[in-house]
Amino acid sequence: MANMLPFSSDGQAKKTANLHDLNEPLINHAEGQLFLNEAFKIIVEEVLCKGTDIKQKVCEWKEPEELAQLLDLQLRETGEPQCRVLERVRDVAKYSVKTSHPRFFNQQFGGVDYHALAGRFLTEALNTNLFTYEVAPVFVLMEKEVLSGLRQLVGWTEGDGIFCPGGSTSNMYAMNLARYQRFPEVKSQGLWHLPKLAIFTSPESHYSVKKGAAFMGIGTDNVIMVKVDDGGHMSPEDLDEKIQLAKSQGLVPFHVSCTSGTTVQGAFDPLYHIADVCEKHKLWMHVDAAWGGSVLFSKQHRHLMKGVDRANSVAWNPHKMLVAGLQCSVLLLKDTTDLLKQCNSANATYLFQQDKFYDMNLDVGDKSVQCSRHVDCLKLWLMWKAVGSIGLAERVDKAFIHVRYLVEQMKKREGFHLLRDPEFVNVCFWFIPPNLRGKEGNADYWERLAKVAPVIKERMMKQGTMMVGYQPLGNKVNFFRVIVFSPLVTKKDTDFFLDEIERLGNDL
Repeated sequence: MANMLPFSSDGQAKKTANLHDLNEPLINHAEGQLFLNEAFKIIVEEVLCKGTDIKQKVCEWKEPEELAQLLDLQLRETGEPQCRVLERVRDVAKYSVKTSHPRFFNQQFGGVDYHALAGRFLTEALNTNLFTYEVAPVFVLMEKEVLSGLRQLVGWTEGDGIFCPGGSTSNMYAMNLARYQRFPEVKSQGLWHLPKLAIFTSPESHYSVKKGAAFMGIGTDNVIMVKVDDGGHMSPEDLDEKIQLAKSQGLVPFHVSCTSGTTVQGAFDPLYHIADVCEKHKLWMHVDAAWGGSVLFSKQHRHLMKGVDRANSVAWNPHKMLVAGLQCSVLLLKDTTDLLKQCNSANATYLFQQDKFYDMNLDVGDKSVQCSRHVDCLKLWLMWKAVGSIGLAERVDKAFIHVRYLVEQMKKREGFHLLRDPEFVNVCFWFIPPNLRGKEGNADYWERLAKVAPVIKERMMKQGTMMVGYQPLGNKVNFFRVIVFSPLVTKKDTDFFLDEIERLGNDL
C-alpha cells in the first residue's frame, strides 16, 4: 500500500508546504486524494463487503482496555505515518459493530441502502450548512420538496417542517411550539409569567418526552402518564379524565404526545380518538412516529395511523424503517402561519440580511434552534428518487411478511413464548430454557427467567454471531425484542436467529 501513496521510506507523508510560503496550500491535494482513495477501499471492503456478509461476524467484541490499545487512541503532537493512519481506518472498521449486517436485529436502525449511502458520502464531501440559500441552494430546495412529500403522506396539502438531529429533538421542537402557540410571551419573558403547565403521554412513550419537559423547565413531575392497555396503546378515555383532573388541580394542559410505533412493543396509539379529546380541550396533538411513520407509505398498513392528519405535528425518522441512514429525522407541521420561524428566530443580521438579492424566504436557518445544521435530506431524496414511493412501500410490506414468518416459526418451537402477537415489526418474547419449562408455578421462576436474556446476549456478543436487544417492561421481567425490517434480511437469517437463540440458551 505504501508504494501506491506518495510517502517517504519512513512512511511519513511528504511535506506539502513551507508555512512562510503563501503561494503553496498547507494541504497537498494529490496526496490527500490518494489517501482518501485508499481509505475508501478499506471502507468498502470492511464495512460494505465483510460487514454485510453472513459468513462474517456482526461484532468483534473486545473489552474496553484491550480495544483502546488495539486502536492506539492516543493523540500526539506530531502526525503519524500515513500507512499507519490507514491501519487505524481498518481497525476502526474491523472493531465497530456492523449495523448493516443482516443479523443485526438490535436496534430500530440497520441495514444499508446504497443510494442513500451515496447521498451520505456526497453530503460529507460538499460539507455545507443548511441555513441560507446562498451557501446551500440545492439543499434548501431539496429539503422543501422532501418535507412536502412526507406531509402529503400524512394527509396535509400545506404546512411546514424541518429536518432535526434525531427524533428526540423533533419531539422537543413540537413541545416548544405547542407552548409558544399557547403562550407566545414565553419567548421574551421566559417562565416567570407562565402558569403550571401539564403534558400528557403514555408510560410506553419515548423517554424524550420527559427529557424535553426537563430541558424546557416544565418539569418531569408535570408529565402526566395516561393509562395503556396490555398492548401498550394509550387510552383516550383515561386521557380525557386526566386532562379534566389536571385542570381541577390548577394545572394548564397544553400538549399531548402520542406514539405511532412504541419503542418496545411497537404499539400504535388510537390517533383518531385521541384527536377527539385534544380538540375537545384545545390541546396541541403531537404524534411521535419516529419508528412507525414509515407505514404511511404502505396502502396495506397505513391504517395503523388513522387520524394522523388531525394532529398538529408529527415526528418521523426515515433513518429507521426506510434505511436512509443515520441521521434522518423530520418534524412535520400542519401549521401554515410560520409558527416555526416565529418561535425560533433570532434575526441574526450577519446571516439573514434583509436586503439580499434573492427571496429571503429561502433562508430557512432561522426556523431552527441550531445555527450549524447538517444536510440530512439528500440521502432520503436520492433513495426516494431511485426506488420511488412504491419501492419504499415494498420495504415496509416485506418487513411485515418477515415478522409474520418469524412468529409462525416461533409458535412451532418449544421454549419461545411471545408476549403477544406483534402489531408492528417488534417481536417481543421470552426464551424459556429446557430446565425452566413447566416450572411456571415455582416461587423463583420469574427471577430465574429474568437472568436468561442477559446471559444469551453476552454470549452472542462475545461470539459475534448476531445482535438482539432485551429489556424489562413494567412488571414483566427481561424479554427479547427482535426488530426485523432490514431489506438485506432473508428467511435464512430469521431461521438462523431462532436456531442461535436455542444454541446459546439451551444449557441455562
